[in-house]
Amino acid sequence: MASAPETVYDRMPNDLSAFWMPFTANRQFKAAPRLLVEAKDMHYTTQDGRKVLDGTAGLWCVNAGHCREPIVRAVQEQVARMEYAPPFQMGHPAPFELAARLARMAPGDLDHVFFTNSGSESVDTALKIALAYHRMKGEGQRTRLIGRSRGYHGVGFGGISVGGMSPNRKFYGGMLGGVDHLPHTHSLQNMAFSRGQPEWGAHLADELEEIVALHDASTIAAVIVEPVAGSAGVLVPPKGYLERLRAICDKHGLLLIFDEVITGFGRLGTSFAGDRFGVVPDLMTTAKGLTNATVPMGAVFCRKFIHDAFMQGDNTHAVELTHGYTYSAHPLAAAAGLATLDVYQEEGLFERAAELEPYWQDALHSLDDAGPVVDVRNFGIMGAVQFDPRKDSPGTRGYDIFTKCYEKGVLVRYTADILAMSPPLIVSKGQIDQIVDTLAESIKEAA
Repeated sequence: MASAPETVYDRMPNDLSAFWMPFTANRQFKAAPRLLVEAKDMHYTTQDGRKVLDGTAGLWCVNAGHCREPIVRAVQEQVARMEYAPPFQMGHPAPFELAARLARMAPGDLDHVFFTNSGSESVDTALKIALAYHRMKGEGQRTRLIGRSRGYHGVGFGGISVGGMSPNRKFYGGMLGGVDHLPHTHSLQNMAFSRGQPEWGAHLADELEEIVALHDASTIAAVIVEPVAGSAGVLVPPKGYLERLRAICDKHGLLLIFDEVITGFGRLGTSFAGDRFGVVPDLMTTAKGLTNATVPMGAVFCRKFIHDAFMQGDNTHAVELTHGYTYSAHPLAAAAGLATLDVYQEEGLFERAAELEPYWQDALHSLDDAGPVVDVRNFGIMGAVQFDPRKDSPGTRGYDIFTKCYEKGVLVRYTADILAMSPPLIVSKGQIDQIVDTLAESIKEAA
């Protein structure tokens, strides 16, 4: 019987130099590469045949676990039927069905969906819709955008402009003009080792009033925040904070945008963070868990009044929103999205996440007294452990613990001296224990 032909996944690449890797210390990685060649359910398989428990759902995105058969089959069937259809002036059935299902899941009247290909594109799309909406309403002077310190909104020029992570901004000049930032919501002094939402900090939302007073509300288009900041290391909003932001935006006619690229699709035990916090934004950006990361796709949800503002006038031949992407509503992505929603619903994964949250919380906080740990944070099935930086070499302690975890068979997310965890929602209690026990061993060894 003939053996299967060898593929690139069966051998170590003989040249690592050509690929300029994203958000990676390239020289460090290529000196000791970590290559993944297979994935199934909760585990990756490395090039040398080791199983690695995925404690990060890929990159916050594989919420239903890896290579789920219904999703794989849906994509295979779609690519055999039709691999591409133009989204401008043409359509195909799947994104219409997907958008309708998503609108039924969304909080409040977020009942229209614009498809993109990533979280970064979703953010830039939402910012453009916000600016265009005010122009449609005769308030074209509302051009200022308000982000937040330590916020991450992707890597488009709009996203890094409203984002507040200094390393992501410093090389790129002025970026967008007319941007200001709220302070971030995390304080080691007042919040360390909070379980769920901190009690302290709701007053930080009132800083938006100061920004409004400085610039005047008539110049401000929108405020964008992550309900729970993920990439900065799981910064959980204080109790009452998001509610205050919503009230201030309503008071001054500002649009509120929730970046739910990470928090959407069950990560917090609900469909979206807006459901969990009881706060409905005006625009909502998503990606990642939308297709279980099987095919790239993002989506922007819009409230009815925003969509309807573009549908005025008698000229029905006019393009209402001059924006979009070649791969918007791509057939493979739409097929993956529909199948992913089926898996979420049929397996009750959002409800499962809610049930697991107390166990997840208790397991993570068993690390509160682990050596150089200065904070443990959690919300939903998200968590982070923050370490005291080594003198003169910040970030190295976190990196050493990250690599030790990998060597011991657990993948966590490294972000300087913070390690973040966000396992697939199919994670078992035993696997939660494995993640936390491995972290504890690695912290002790790297201390």
